[in-house]
Amino acid sequence: MVQSARSLLRLSSASLVLLVAWTSCQPRKTSITQVPEAPDYQDTTQWFVTDRQAAADVFYIISTETGDYVLPNGEHCHYADTYSDSLRAPLYAEMLGVDTLVSGRLNFFSPYYRQCSLQSFENDSLKAARMPLPLGDVRRAFQHYLKHLNGGRPFILAGYSQGAHIMLELLKEMDEKTYQRMIAAYAIGITISESHPHIVAAKRADDTGVTICYNSVRDTTCTLPGWEKSRVAINPVNWRTDSVPATLITEPSPLLPLAAQKKDTMSIRLNMATGLLIVEGFTAQDYLLPLIGREGNYHTREIWLYRDQLRENIALRAASF
Repeated sequence: MVQSARSLLRLSSASLVLLVAWTSCQPRKTSITQVPEAPDYQDTTQWFVTDRQAAADVFYIISTETGDYVLPNGEHCHYADTYSDSLRAPLYAEMLGVDTLVSGRLNFFSPYYRQCSLQSFENDSLKAARMPLPLGDVRRAFQHYLKHLNGGRPFILAGYSQGAHIMLELLKEMDEKTYQRMIAAYAIGITISESHPHIVAAKRADDTGVTICYNSVRDTTCTLPGWEKSRVAINPVNWRTDSVPATLITEPSPLLPLAAQKKDTMSIRLNMATGLLIVEGFTAQDYLLPLIGREGNYHTREIWLYRDQLRENIALRAASF
């Protein structure tokens, strides 16, 4: 209970801030290419699982919680070591927090994977060179989940930031039989520019087999580097794809000190020209991404702000499936 509370506090007060691990750690195994040992998905320690005996699952791919770190040989590593306790800790905290906030009564499965570091997103060439490794890990994890853990149940596919990029690739690679069991795909905090038969933009709160995507900013000047208009965008408060605004009231977290507890009443609307979600009236501390963050960009808040709406929507789509 204490660990759960601490993780929930971390999500509510830091909003899944992407951590930068600058300190040295001792990986389980190191090669001359500075690539950690591949996770074995038959090993239960390489999973975060909450089995609620539900009729449907959430398969969640975490965001970037890793920064470059120094190996004992003095070289830098750009990938998470899923067998290192110190590097697993922030991954676990996000898994626990997201499960607590949005899963509701559904089962929750999330694999540890060798995610690439936050520094990998400083430019497109680094991202292109390093993303295949984490994609390969999660691809293997998803195949293991389908074969050994899913039991034929319908499922929600979800990813946040780096996890959303990987999730989108899984969605495009999915065979038709599996796709027919997918309730919906939540691609949180990325833009979707490509077309694919499996990428069907959500149009309302209860459609299924669809993809949900949004990016929150104070105004249109606050996008992250490299941002492009997403062809898939929806307002996660009123579940509309037009510019009709919705009111969002965030309740103060009971886990915060009384002096820090305050309520925000915000207007959330979709900007049709850019596909961005415009958030007006947000007064809480603006947590910036390290290295690539920009004031007024709420990427670190994309789950926490809409936690109640996401939890209710996941349950609604599962019931509608």
